[in-house]
Amino acid sequence: MQIRQVSADERTDTMFPLQAYAFMPSPWSDAEREAYARRMVFYRTATSLVAEEDGQALAGVAAFPMRQNVRGVVQDMAGVASVAAHPSARRRGFVRELMIRLLRQTREQGCAVSALYPFRPSFYGRLGYVGVPRVRTASFAPEGLAHLLRAELPGEVERLRLAEGFDAYNDLTLRLLEKRHGFSVYDETRTAEFRESPPLWVAVARVDGEVVGAVTYRIAEYGGDLVAGDLLTTGPMGRALLLQFFARHVDQVARIEVKIGVDEVPELWGTDFAVLTEGRVDHPRRGAPMVRLLTMEALDGLPAGADTAVTVEVVDDDLLAGRYRITGAGGALKVEAVRGEPEATLTCAGISALAYGVLDPVEVITRGFGQMGASAVEALGALFPKSMPYLFADF
Repeated sequence: MQIRQVSADERTDTMFPLQAYAFMPSPWSDAEREAYARRMVFYRTATSLVAEEDGQALAGVAAFPMRQNVRGVVQDMAGVASVAAHPSARRRGFVRELMIRLLRQTREQGCAVSALYPFRPSFYGRLGYVGVPRVRTASFAPEGLAHLLRAELPGEVERLRLAEGFDAYNDLTLRLLEKRHGFSVYDETRTAEFRESPPLWVAVARVDGEVVGAVTYRIAEYGGDLVAGDLLTTGPMGRALLLQFFARHVDQVARIEVKIGVDEVPELWGTDFAVLTEGRVDHPRRGAPMVRLLTMEALDGLPAGADTAVTVEVVDDDLLAGRYRITGAGGALKVEAVRGEPEATLTCAGISALAYGVLDPVEVITRGFGQMGASAVEALGALFPKSMPYLFADF
């Protein structure tokens, strides 16, 4: 087995057959292969690796250059995707070797963190990843928002084809990148694909000319469902304007479905408002995202929950292994390599869970991601208060 990096143009012959068999109805058509080849102009900045035997690509992985907000600090991120293997290569370690190489290479390229959507979480857990919340879906009838039709809100909503409203939508995502923990965006090369595809509407909410909210959507049919993407807003006014826009579809669609973060509480959007809020996770189709640190330096400068310090040892990970003093002083974390005795032993998943705020130290212990005494539990809990991330980008 040999591993090599392939260009975007080479992906059609090497990676497309693997991805198509793994993720698409098959056998695939020539038209589907040609459509994939046309998309490769948007993959030129991706790092794509294949494992070959006798000149045949049997497995492939890729990472897109992205940026992610981790507790208020924007980090360079490797968004892992295109993970697929030929049936004859499965359970032979090909994907594991590709992933080890990919993580090492993307770290050398400057990425501090990584995220992915898993086909099997336990597989990626052994590679240091830990789960973060999947976006929720709120489903409701538009008449539940009838009270908003009577509200005079200081703003307006414009409905555009996504290609026409893309710049406003994309500018909003870049603003939210700076504000929302967990939020992530692609680089300009990959982002450009979404201007034209898939065909969607976008509702853009503005107040005094400033974009305060946006949501993509499509309507299945008259009397059917309005299916929306992520409800992106800068605050309550943006949300109210977009929900008011949805309410105006009361005589056109039966139900509205929209993606929301775990901090949204749709049952408070109205009185007598009937809504189904669901965070469905199953495998392999609806996996919750997973994240990991690629370097301990990613912790430097993150906001510290308290002025305290603790020495930890990170084990079982080639990229992070070592002993570190984590200090919170002046409101920011500082990480230094040390030789002293550790007060806590953590796996990569353990320190990543603390960094992203999805587990507290007691949960790290109960999940099997580390061991520590009471003083370290208190210190790490103070340094890394829980804070649920909102991972926006699908990849």
